[in-house]
Amino acid sequence: MNAEQMNFDLPILAPSILAADFSRLGEELQTCADADIRWFHCDIMDGHFVPNISYGPGIVAAVRESQPEAFLDVHLMIEDPDRYLEDFADAGADLISVHYETCPHLHRTIDAIRSLGCMTGVVINPATSAELLRPILAYVDLVLIMSVNPGFGGQAFIESSYRKIAELGAMRSEENAEFLIEVDGGVGLKNAGKLVQAGVDILVAGSSIFKADDIPGRIAELRNSAIKSSEKTV
Repeated sequence: MNAEQMNFDLPILAPSILAADFSRLGEELQTCADADIRWFHCDIMDGHFVPNISYGPGIVAAVRESQPEAFLDVHLMIEDPDRYLEDFADAGADLISVHYETCPHLHRTIDAIRSLGCMTGVVINPATSAELLRPILAYVDLVLIMSVNPGFGGQAFIESSYRKIAELGAMRSEENAEFLIEVDGGVGLKNAGKLVQAGVDILVAGSSIFKADDIPGRIAELRNSAIKSSEKTV
C-alpha cells in the first residue's frame, strides 16, 4: 500500500514520542496535532536488543486514546518481537515494524503482523546491508533505515545512510514495489531537505521537535524544508 492509498501527502513528518515530556505527553501530542501532524512514531526498547528501556503497549494505548485519528507507527526494537505483536496491535498500532536483525523467520513475522490488521514494516541497523532486504520487499508496506545506532535519542546522523537510502530506492524501482522509505535518527533542519531529495518518504524526528522551544514553529520549519526539497525532485 502506498501513501496515496493511505490518504497521506509525501513527505510525512513523524514526531517520535520517545523525546516527548511524558509528564505532559497528552498536551505535547495535541500541540503536534494542532500543527497538522497526523503520524506519530513509537519507539519500543527492551534493554536487550538495544541498551535502553522505553515503554510498552500501555503508552501506545494512551497515545491512541489521546489521538484517536492519528496514524501510529510502532517500531519494535526488541528481541523476539513475535511474542508482543498482538499486544501492540491491541494497543492501537496502525503499522508495526520489526528489525531484520531480530527475526530469523522474517516472512512469518510479517505475515503475523498483517493477520492482526496492521500494516507491515522492516527495519535495518546502520551496519546492515540494504541488499539483505530484497527477498522481503514485496511483502512490506514500509522500510525503516536507522541512521543512528538504535537505543538512545539525540544521536548524530550517520552520513553513510544516504548511500543506503539510494540503494533502497533503486531496489524499489527494480522490484516494482510500493513500500515507503522511512528514516529515523539524527533528523533535523540540517538534513531534512537532503533526505527527502535522496528519496525518503517519512522523516522521524524526536529531539529536533520535542526539545525545541517552539514545537509548532519547528514542525513548520521541518515541513517547509522537506516540501521544498520534494518539489525539486519532481
